[in-house]
Amino acid sequence: MSVVLHQFRYDQKAFWRNPASVFFSVMFPLILLLIFGTIFGDQTVDVRGGIQTTAYYVPAIITLSVISATMQSLTMSLVIAREDGRLKRGRGTPMPPWVFVAGRVGNSIVVALLMLALIAAMGDLLYGVAIPWSRLPAIVLTLVVGAAAFCCLGIALTAAIPSQDAAAPIVNALLLPLYFLSGVFIPDDQLPSGVIHFADLFPIRHFFEAFFDAYIPAGGGGSGVSWDNLAVVAIWGVAGLLLAVRFFRWTPRGG
Repeated sequence: MSVVLHQFRYDQKAFWRNPASVFFSVMFPLILLLIFGTIFGDQTVDVRGGIQTTAYYVPAIITLSVISATMQSLTMSLVIAREDGRLKRGRGTPMPPWVFVAGRVGNSIVVALLMLALIAAMGDLLYGVAIPWSRLPAIVLTLVVGAAAFCCLGIALTAAIPSQDAAAPIVNALLLPLYFLSGVFIPDDQLPSGVIHFADLFPIRHFFEAFFDAYIPAGGGGSGVSWDNLAVVAIWGVAGLLLAVRFFRWTPRGG
């Protein structure tokens, strides 16, 4: 455990000392919330009988930030570490191989929790979207399940990325269209039903629905836990874990 904590502290320092990682994982979601809140703040969306657009975008941007901190960031950092030989050198030390990955996963989950707090606070202070303290257990449960699943998917995705230069384009090409199709950027009432049915095949849509149910549940009551959507996200996570165990590489693709 002491080795895991040491690796986690190292990964935290490396993350906060990397301006690109901090911008895309921390600042970019905050900027998106400011943009959407400024442009659409006085409008309503036909969801749950009609809610303010800002109330829609707070859980939407939290969804994006969790996926960005886990799947997106983890995939790119592991590919870079693999291709410059750090994974191979780390495996040659007495440190257990899983500790290296555990440090990265721990860093991703901590950043996801931080983004939850930052965006929820911004939504409350700037746009009056109240933090649902009574449903905090459901929110944390949803975040943990989603973060774990997308970490597994991110590790599995590294096997399909051949080089450092290809990491960002491949990850963004997969995630950005799904953000639009899943209702993260465009509210549900403005998307054709066929698009929603297509998005239901992928975990981003189900994670967003689960998080939206936890943050703004139907009828304003209940525990807020969307078990059916969380089950789909968990199944994707298990599939990602199995693929990661089978295909994850410690050595560069060229070596």
